[in-house]
Amino acid sequence: MMRWLTSIFALALLGILPHIAFSAEAVKGAGERQALRAPHTEAAPDAHAKHEEKHSLPLYAPVVVDFGQFKITSSMIVTWVVALGLIFFAQLATRNLQEVPGGLQNFWEWLVESLYEFLEGIVGHELVKHTFWFFATIFILILSCNWFGLLPGVGSIGWGTPDAHGNLHHITRPLLRGANADLNMTFAMSMIFFLCWIYWALKANGVKGFILHIFGPKGNATGFMKFFLNAIFAVVGVLEMVSILFRPVSLSFRLFGNIFAGENVLETMLSMNQYAGWLIALPFYGMELLVGLVQALVFMLLTAVFTLLICQHQEAH
Repeated sequence: MMRWLTSIFALALLGILPHIAFSAEAVKGAGERQALRAPHTEAAPDAHAKHEEKHSLPLYAPVVVDFGQFKITSSMIVTWVVALGLIFFAQLATRNLQEVPGGLQNFWEWLVESLYEFLEGIVGHELVKHTFWFFATIFILILSCNWFGLLPGVGSIGWGTPDAHGNLHHITRPLLRGANADLNMTFAMSMIFFLCWIYWALKANGVKGFILHIFGPKGNATGFMKFFLNAIFAVVGVLEMVSILFRPVSLSFRLFGNIFAGENVLETMLSMNQYAGWLIALPFYGMELLVGLVQALVFMLLTAVFTLLICQHQEAH
């Protein structure tokens, strides 16, 4: 259990690292773009007013607290809140274990056992024992962050610019923002998986076996065909290395793109009508609940399959 709690906290904490490097550049870039638009704003205030009426989620997470080089963004706050909530729930559910489990313990045991059996059917009995802690943690954290972003107040409480009548209809700097709607968070989780994947691959194959697994020839060809296949598999190995290096990028953009697009859709639906916006957005909330579950499942499945592909030959022995 402590390994689970440590991994949840580590994922949440490491999620801030890309923010240190990227947030300053994002805010700086936003300021430069605003400065470039300033002359046009003074010349055509009506156009600026129309632009402000367009409700869209910014690509970068707004900075809530600025400590200079280190900035705390709204997405980081959500990540920490969700991680601490999961740790508290896990401690509460397992604080007093009973042979006949109660409600919280029963739910926690059902969740863990279901995930374990599901992953065991994918990666195998031996591999799941070493990797289950990561795959289960990443699934629960992503799903919780996705669903937490749908709670009332996330994205709708914060700071904004009043309109001509003094009414604040659009929040430009939300206090809370969906964690996975920020590319920094999804990229951080992808890079953590990439480092774990390298460790598992080297542990299962060794350095030599890892290289042979990617570049080595398959089959038992002899003569000229052997040299021909060696050249072919060497080229395929280079392509495989490119594919491996791009996995963190594809994983992070897939999760970020789906969650970011969903939050933009919800914000657009809510802003269509001042009084009935909540009713218009209601079906989309149901869809986003499903999308949040599917995207967490897809991220876990892809990382599990990538791990199996590099370690599966050892399972055969």
